[in-house]
Amino acid sequence: MKRLLRILNEFWFPEAPAARLAMLRILIGGWAFCLVAADYSLWVGVGHSSPVLFHPVGVVAFLSHPLRPVWNQVLITATVLASVLFVLGWRHRFVGPVFAALLLWVLSYRQSWSMIYHSMNLPVLHILVLGLAPAADALSLDARRQRIARGGQDPPSSWQYGFPIQLICAVTVLAYFVTGVAKVAGPLGWHWVTGEALRSQVAADTIRKEVLGEVGSPLFFWLYSQAWLFTMMGIHTMIVELGAPLALLNKRVGRVWAGLAFAMHWGILFLMKITFRYHLSGILYASFFDVERIPVWIKGLYARRTARLVAAQNPATH
Repeated sequence: MKRLLRILNEFWFPEAPAARLAMLRILIGGWAFCLVAADYSLWVGVGHSSPVLFHPVGVVAFLSHPLRPVWNQVLITATVLASVLFVLGWRHRFVGPVFAALLLWVLSYRQSWSMIYHSMNLPVLHILVLGLAPAADALSLDARRQRIARGGQDPPSSWQYGFPIQLICAVTVLAYFVTGVAKVAGPLGWHWVTGEALRSQVAADTIRKEVLGEVGSPLFFWLYSQAWLFTMMGIHTMIVELGAPLALLNKRVGRVWAGLAFAMHWGILFLMKITFRYHLSGILYASFFDVERIPVWIKGLYARRTARLVAAQNPATH
């Protein structure tokens, strides 16, 4: 029993540096800011749609009718402002949960007017974890004040930074695993492995686009006759989705899985012209890597560039 508890403790509560969790806050929070800010006018405009089109889902399911458009705009604006403070790490104990709640609300409200975009679930779940975690103990405005109190020392590595990262990884792989289970439990079953189900789905999607006046991917028409290629893609898909829990075994396996998943979504883009923005950005998989090295790499790059400029201006020093 003690051995099992020790294994579980090491799995869920590994030590990690505060800067790694902080970089996830910056990367994922920055992506969430771009998501809301880039589509700001669209999301505000959706609130002016006919109430007949409103079918509440998620946390807004208790609403019997839409919010007044002005209140919808206020909440969207508050989400954008909160996302900036979240990325900066200002008063994170308050801003973190508030931003997570606002993002959950506005995304649920946005999807209550049209088809449900399941690809938006993961960024919200990631922000919820980060919003409730000590993700601003480094690389933040809060951390600047805390460093003064600690005499300029950064916080030591701790499980309180490792647990949220592990939880984000677990949420990510679980989402893929559920998708894989849904495939094999559906009417096509294990035909996904042979590639026939995948080829049929891609063909149906391409035909639908052509019928509705959109342009399907020209790559599909060239590849359709290559059955072996769809078999390889079907196997790849099943490895990524059903094999997702294996990514939690260790860092190396997790990074290999992240690379396979990343490649899969770029393949979907080229073959079906379907854009999963969060996945394609690569930020979705950042929790599997030592992202705290990014600021160090940027500083080193800047230092080398500065040194080259100084050397070019003072050739006599050589």
